Amino acid sequence: MAMKLYVGGLAYSVTDKELETLFAEQGEVVSATVIKDRDSGQSKGFGFVEMSDIKQAQEAIANLNGKEIGGRSITVNQARPQEERRPSSGGSFRKSY
Repeated sequence: MAMKLYVGGLAYSVTDKELETLFAEQGEVVSATVIKDRDSGQSKGFGFVEMSDIKQAQEAIANLNGKEIGGRSITVNQARPQEERRPSSGGSFRKSY
């Protein structure tokens, strides 16, 4: 069974491929994605890695959490389920009286 991991504290220069390569040393990686700003395309400094095996994912957490990558200490833990978002109206609504 697969497990999704949250990876925080990434250097802004880290790519999806580099993230995948780092975690592939721990086991089989299903996907690796660095989250980017929708407008600028700049990394937000965190990402998600899905590993095919729970035991390998737990080993990745133990081995990589706190490790220095690109001059920054990364945080690795099990990802929380994504919260449902409310639809955006595209702006703020002000009621005038």
